[in-house]
Amino acid sequence: MSTHDEHSSFIKTPQQLIIVIVAAFLVPIIGIIMLVQLVVSRPGADPAAMTPEKVAARIKPVSGIEMGAPAAAPGARSGEAIVKATCAACHQSGVQKAPKIGDKNDWAPHFGHGLGPLVQSAIKGKGAMPPKGGDTTLTDAEVTRAVIFMANSAGANFKEPAAPGAAKKKSK
Repeated sequence: MSTHDEHSSFIKTPQQLIIVIVAAFLVPIIGIIMLVQLVVSRPGADPAAMTPEKVAARIKPVSGIEMGAPAAAPGARSGEAIVKATCAACHQSGVQKAPKIGDKNDWAPHFGHGLGPLVQSAIKGKGAMPPKGGDTTLTDAEVTRAVIFMANSAGANFKEPAAPGAAKKKSK
């Protein structure tokens, strides 16, 4: 049998009784004071937080796509610039089995088809590659220069056509 007395209390001394009584009054009073303070106080915001610049900075998207004019006029961009800006996104790492830039083994099977079919595949799109690599501002001549740049970096010897501005300068 147990010697536990059901009528005993956890308060054994008068000091413990005083502490419990004081705590029973103080805890609710402190809680009420904190609630009143919360209801009565005004929100303290930085007055400069509502300036148009600060608001724009807070609602700015994490990332974005900027649509604008290309750095060079359409038709005048070099193959290297196009490859760096558009093609490298997939051809640098070989995404979806895209031939890697400068990798002779990846490009060798494509050289046998010749330049024309390579360019047509790039213009029309092939497999996971969208037409013109997804950059609809590219002209067919620019796509040709980009394909030649990538193929030549892997060991091909395709001759790059002159840029339209270069042909006009020579004829003058």
